[in-house]
Amino acid sequence: MIKPRSISSYLKLNHLIAILTLLILVSCNSKNTAKKNHLVFKYNEHKNIGSLDPAFSKDLADIWATNQLFNGLVQMDEQLNVIPCIAKDWGISEDALTYSFNLRRDVTFHKHIKFGKDSTRYVTANDFEYSLNRLKDKNVASPGSWVLNKVDSFKAVNDSIFQIQLKQPFPAFLGLLTMKYCSVVPKEIVEYYGSDFRSNPIGTGPFKFKRWEENVKLVFRKNETYFEIDENKNNLPYLEAVAITFLPDKQSEFLQFAQGNIDFVSGLDASYKDEILTVNGLLREQYSNDVNMIRGPYLNTEYLAFFMESESSEMQSLLIRQAVNYGFDRQKMMTYLRNGIGIPAYGGFIPKGLPGYSESIGFTYQPEKSKQLVNQYINETGKTPEITITTTSNYLSFCEYIQKELQKTGLFVNVDVIPASTLKEAKANGKLDMFRASWIADYPDAENYLSLYYSKNFAPNGPNYTHFKSELFDSWYEQAFTETSTSKRETLYTKMDSLVMSNTPIAPMFYDEVVRFTRKEVSGLGINPVNLLDLKRVKKN
Repeated sequence: MIKPRSISSYLKLNHLIAILTLLILVSCNSKNTAKKNHLVFKYNEHKNIGSLDPAFSKDLADIWATNQLFNGLVQMDEQLNVIPCIAKDWGISEDALTYSFNLRRDVTFHKHIKFGKDSTRYVTANDFEYSLNRLKDKNVASPGSWVLNKVDSFKAVNDSIFQIQLKQPFPAFLGLLTMKYCSVVPKEIVEYYGSDFRSNPIGTGPFKFKRWEENVKLVFRKNETYFEIDENKNNLPYLEAVAITFLPDKQSEFLQFAQGNIDFVSGLDASYKDEILTVNGLLREQYSNDVNMIRGPYLNTEYLAFFMESESSEMQSLLIRQAVNYGFDRQKMMTYLRNGIGIPAYGGFIPKGLPGYSESIGFTYQPEKSKQLVNQYINETGKTPEITITTTSNYLSFCEYIQKELQKTGLFVNVDVIPASTLKEAKANGKLDMFRASWIADYPDAENYLSLYYSKNFAPNGPNYTHFKSELFDSWYEQAFTETSTSKRETLYTKMDSLVMSNTPIAPMFYDEVVRFTRKEVSGLGINPVNLLDLKRVKKN
């Protein structure tokens, strides 16, 4: 028999054990929660995301998001080499017209109840046939339909072989297939959601869609059945989740990064460039212990364009176009306006980092030469030359710098600032004599840049905004499509770029660089010349 005092002690002991057990459980849960939170990669997208449907992945914000959710036949490594993805290998016919892809048989779609019993299924060649047909469908109206312009036909030979037939040889075709437009999507899920597939995406990627509160937060979770592994045969991805916020301005984004609330910031904005970098482009001391900076070439050429069919005598004058090219110091511009981030454009239109680039075909800073050309124009025409550079507010500082530099040569320079949408429409319709522009590669081949000078691509029906025209250029451009030798094709690219620069329909300003800032605990992010965000190999320590 237990005495009353003993009963009281017994109850107190049990109560104490229960409290200790509860504390241990709470502690374990807290540690697990902290561990899971530590495996969440957080970044901000200030431009918002329009769609999570890869058929509409036109803007970088959309491409970054869909790259986590979807895969295609092939993908690119950080050196822009095309490597296997869902296609484990491929063959190309001798006439370079037929591409046959052998698919992996272990790739499954993210789970969804509409798949039936197993809530998923394996990807087959029929899925790629459906996905590319959808890309062509005029009712879908994908902005990526142009990717298939050179494709004659495609078909699923069987479940694991997918074949594409081209209309003509196109050496850059595999690079085109790496674009998110060409991702595989499941027919039954797309048809179930219709246009709402944009906010209910089901793919095969390293992460799967969890929830999206538009303009507030977007969350992806780890795909536990993802098919790719690392070099040590560990499953990818390493992260548990990706969380994206939508603060609307870069200054607020940087503040969140500085406070450790997000893990990554891309690009160099005027609102914080002097805060984080020295004039020479180095991290300031107060950030060096907590932040890593990664930088490398970006396939983006920033330039001034001259409309070659303008009625303005200045735009028609080779003397004035050359004077502009010689008349401003690109290195100084990069140092003072970009903290040394970016490569002064002494070559042509093809940016550094792409085969075909040549540093010797462009213009260096020669102010006296620029003055001589302006004086020659004045002597020949009897008038003081006047030009107007049209730009958006984001690039006003660059255009004002060039304005001040060029006015030293005797040129009278105006700068006109208009909204981006207005500039886009005006340059497409030949309403601007001279404007600032940029060209970011759609795919990593110099042909993409040179297409801006092919006479059959005149805007508004193509990207030739300057209306540059040369029969010799056109013949070389067409020859490049049938040239199967990589080295000979690259030589052709350089010759075409040199021909463009000798006619000066543009004044290249700089070739951009990708700049990424990450917290020290982030590793494996890497960098690439198309600024694609790939998170499957990212770790947080």
